[in-house]
Amino acid sequence: MGWERRPRGGSYYTRSRKVGGRVVREYVGGGLIGELAAAQDAEARAERETERAAWQAERERYAALDGALANLDAATDAATRAALAGAGYYQHHRGEWRRRGGE
Repeated sequence: MGWERRPRGGSYYTRSRKVGGRVVREYVGGGLIGELAAAQDAEARAERETERAAWQAERERYAALDGALANLDAATDAATRAALAGAGYYQHHRGEWRRRGGE
């Protein structure tokens, strides 16, 4: 997107967009029409950037919660293993917990 200056045509505004996987430049216009289109595109870009920043903040918030949840999971797992081992159980082939025979 941007303004182009041609020796014979003056300045005009174009937009780039994808059509069928290829980038196609679209002539918008020069003068007031081009300025209005450029302002409209700048506003749309700013809005997309604001949305992108909001989504990034949301992802970071979830990542922090995910880390806290992983710590809680590890602590709970360690406490469960300690309690079961103390009660005379063992983990059979890293699977189910079984009580030792003869106890």
